[in-house]
Amino acid sequence: MANRTIDFRYGHSELKISLPEEKIINEVYGRPCEVVEDIPSAVRTALRQPIGTPPLKKIVKPGDRVAVIVSDITRTWVRFDQFLPVLLDELNEAGIPDQNIFITIAVGAHRLNTQEEFALICGRQVCERIEIVNHDCHNEAELVYTGTTSRGVECRINKRVAEADIKILTGGIVHHMMAGYGGGRKAILPGISGFKAIQGNHLLCMNQVVGQGINPNCVSGAIDDNEMNQDMIEQAALAKPDFLLNAVFAPDGRFAKFVSGHWYDAWLAGVTLVDEIYGVSVSEQADLVIASAGGFPKDINLYQGLKTVDNAYMAVKPGGVILCFMELADIKEPPEFADWFKYKTALEQEMALREHFTIPGFLAYKLADIARRNPLIVVTKPENAAFIRNAGMFPATTAAEALAIAQEKIGRTDFTITIMPSAANTVPVIAK
Repeated sequence: MANRTIDFRYGHSELKISLPEEKIINEVYGRPCEVVEDIPSAVRTALRQPIGTPPLKKIVKPGDRVAVIVSDITRTWVRFDQFLPVLLDELNEAGIPDQNIFITIAVGAHRLNTQEEFALICGRQVCERIEIVNHDCHNEAELVYTGTTSRGVECRINKRVAEADIKILTGGIVHHMMAGYGGGRKAILPGISGFKAIQGNHLLCMNQVVGQGINPNCVSGAIDDNEMNQDMIEQAALAKPDFLLNAVFAPDGRFAKFVSGHWYDAWLAGVTLVDEIYGVSVSEQADLVIASAGGFPKDINLYQGLKTVDNAYMAVKPGGVILCFMELADIKEPPEFADWFKYKTALEQEMALREHFTIPGFLAYKLADIARRNPLIVVTKPENAAFIRNAGMFPATTAAEALAIAQEKIGRTDFTITIMPSAANTVPVIAK
């Protein structure tokens, strides 16, 4: 039986693993795609040839007060500094001076961002031109009621944004482990919503039956039956956004396309492109999935590394084995995430999450849930072994050791393998 040697990114280096050629049934890589070479030109074209609305210049009128919603410091990969100046220039040309425009940082339930972080997010040039303010989900005085969704979530959003004549959503579209996809309506919820609305929406990720854990519909790539996404859409509609500008990215991080126009229709067009680039068809689920996050910083901690585990989980058979290469240099970060592994049982962890839902708590629960369903082997630094075991996983320090554990867990030699060298960004789609 011929073997193949495959390189997997690990921290700042690579680890090699030798696998029997005939066992490999799927290789999951992001598809190559065209990239944007002239960013200002591409943004202008998007703004002037939008989807589902007139061009931006025909939507605004002189005298309008314009609110631009921009993601927070956790989304700097969107590179707002590259396209916000073009958006502002387009508004200027339509008769909207800079003093009539303000940017609200869509903090959601995260911490408030600093002035220095405003510059990192928007670029110093934009900071010098436009007023930039944080949204504060806990400041009830600065929220306004917009309605109640069909699932009973009361919606309150940033009052100043609500009172603006024109509301523009910006962001980046990628797969999202809970909402199906990022971007679009997420600028409203959780972006500029009140804490109670955020919690009410996010609790939809939990199964309606207490004790059953996670809602199986709230997963990456799912929108039609995803209750969290559907509630987000309702909340966004109640906020009545006027325009959207979102970016889609190539596997190397460069811009692949800008979509603009109607806040839902344009976002959906971006979602379709994300699937074309990152939704990779696989013939069937495998007995063993071997995955890498793609190295640093995607494997800096388990909080980031969960994207890799979650995508690998979609490619593995029920009860099959997942083997991940993750260096985890800061395995105990962020502290809130790491602290969620203190519970002795799944039910204890679930009940604590239902009582005080947080995104880190949910992601920790999801990681533990996957590890309970499928043996999860992590090739990592030796000093991480105790933490990995405590979280219900199996630590290994070499590829050979990990393969030996996998063989033992599978319990036979005629197993199939799927490899996912860039698993943080690629979503396996089972061929129908």
